[in-house]
Amino acid sequence: MRVLVAPDKFKGSLSAVQVAAAAGQGLATAGVQASLLPLADGGDGSVAAALHAGFTAHDVAVRGADGRTVKAQFASDGRTAVVEVASTCGLATLDAGTFAPTTASSHGFGQAVAAAAATGVRRIVLALGGSASTDGGSGMLAALGARFHDVAGAEVEPCGDTLADIASADFAAIAMPRDVELIVATDVANPLLGPDGAAAVFGPQKGANTDQVRLLEAGLKSFASTVAGPAAGSEPGAGAAGGIGFAAMLLGARPVSGAEFFLDLLGFDTELERCQAVLVGEGSMDAQTLWGKLPAVIAARAAPRPVYAIVGHSTLSGSEQSQLGIGHLCTLTGMTTGDPSRDPDLSFTLVRRAAAAIGQRLRHPAET
Repeated sequence: MRVLVAPDKFKGSLSAVQVAAAAGQGLATAGVQASLLPLADGGDGSVAAALHAGFTAHDVAVRGADGRTVKAQFASDGRTAVVEVASTCGLATLDAGTFAPTTASSHGFGQAVAAAAATGVRRIVLALGGSASTDGGSGMLAALGARFHDVAGAEVEPCGDTLADIASADFAAIAMPRDVELIVATDVANPLLGPDGAAAVFGPQKGANTDQVRLLEAGLKSFASTVAGPAAGSEPGAGAAGGIGFAAMLLGARPVSGAEFFLDLLGFDTELERCQAVLVGEGSMDAQTLWGKLPAVIAARAAPRPVYAIVGHSTLSGSEQSQLGIGHLCTLTGMTTGDPSRDPDLSFTLVRRAAAAIGQRLRHPAET
């Protein structure tokens, strides 16, 4: 018996690599072999998942969300590079507990994209989760060579606060090779503007209060109209990562399902062929998980193999769990009176224990 351990991260607690390691240890104590394939769906952790799958790490120093230099990495196999917002200019680059809702910039992400393009890859995957900014991707565009000016012709340093000051844009100097394919890997379908847009939905998650959300919405509307016309920004996914999705579309990027794309990129089907069961994991599952989230895509691909799940917390009903294709689900919150979401060591121990119990189920199904 061999189990494919294919988890996503437990956000705020364990990376996907750590979840996979803990589950692998637990299965081993039950005498069950495991193949470890930590995954991502285009959010934070995408670079780490690619590195675990055999990609090579490339170090890059970039401008973090608050302007300070941060050390980040992108992953490459020589043909495809994976670059993520989270580790270049995302919330993770800010001091713990702090936000910069109107001043954060996507500039560092653009720097990493430029560094990846300079290595000669033919395809760059833009992983957009975990962003700190709501700048419409203007910072990314500036890092790639775009220049923005106000009505008086003075150059504007773009961020959420200054978007409304931009009266003209010059993209002529954008340094992106024409033969490099850009892929936007995200399952966010929000438009740039409106009640379902980047500012209204995601601004508060980045620390924006009501007045700041209004300011950001007005800035995004003005910016989109200036660079692409009054009807711009309605495309599904344009609101991803504070509008980086919109800027990526301006560059001709092709949007794809993050979950499906990363399963293909990281060789899920090849690993699945030699396994008899699959173990998935993530921090939280709810009814939305059924609609194309990573565990749902994995379960569909794994059928008819049995699929087990270890999650931090779940609100799935029994029928929803069955619809998802998961035969047995274990929650960490059901195993402790503590708070595993805030305790990585506890989470690791509980994942290992839960995987050991699943291993026993697999070896002795008649007893469970």
